[in-house]
Amino acid sequence: MLDDLDRRLLRLLQSDPAQGVPELADAAGMTPARATRRLDRMREDGVLLGSQIVIDWATLGYEVDVSLRITLDKTVPRAFDEFLAAARAVPEVIEIQTFLGRVDVRLSLIARDLADYQRIYRNDVLTLPHIADIEALMTLANVKADDRLPL
Repeated sequence: MLDDLDRRLLRLLQSDPAQGVPELADAAGMTPARATRRLDRMREDGVLLGSQIVIDWATLGYEVDVSLRITLDKTVPRAFDEFLAAARAVPEVIEIQTFLGRVDVRLSLIARDLADYQRIYRNDVLTLPHIADIEALMTLANVKADDRLPL
């Protein structure tokens, strides 16, 4: 599906996603028109899904980052749908993942401080429907956070 030039473009994009097509093409050793065609094809093929801006939540005053591992009451037929709909409405929930296994859902939640986290946990998280079990894991440090592929 991808040839060496495509992989080179992807490596360059991963290292600096903000660079323009002329700089990207120059670094890849091709013309801007050729780079544009290849990037357009990778977008059409679903390889490139868009661009992303990463926000440093701590800079904005959100000092607490918690991962909540939640097991749902599976005896309720619509437990997943109802839980996910309610969890999406919590503004401090910045990521929701579902799993197969003992843990059904992981919520990534941010808060300004521990008192703010306690408020969110009591008022918003514990009121989410169909929770059978919940485990909170507070992030101390992000050792590695990298979405780059070895291309």
